[in-house]
Amino acid sequence: MNLFTERVVAIIKQIPSGKVMTYGQIARLAGSPRGARQVVRVLHSMSKKYKLPWFRVINSKGELGINDQETHEAQVLFLEDEGIEVIDNKRVSLEKYQHHPE
Repeated sequence: MNLFTERVVAIIKQIPSGKVMTYGQIARLAGSPRGARQVVRVLHSMSKKYKLPWFRVINSKGELGINDQETHEAQVLFLEDEGIEVIDNKRVSLEKYQHHPE
């Protein structure tokens, strides 16, 4: 696993319950400001193996970025179970719920 991927996995594992982070925010913290798509790749390929809280990662607009309906619904349920309000079944207030570890 390369250093960027290791950092991404570590950052995602540290997102606390009830908080979210964006793909771009994670990429910046991991050392690649333009690596948001790589964060998506890491989530897609490594969430199960590393038990990542994938559902806590959203896009920079605060929107849930998953198109698959079943997975989208699971993400909404997981977020709501942690006390995060999902607006219109698709958006989260970054002002209220975004985690800022830096």
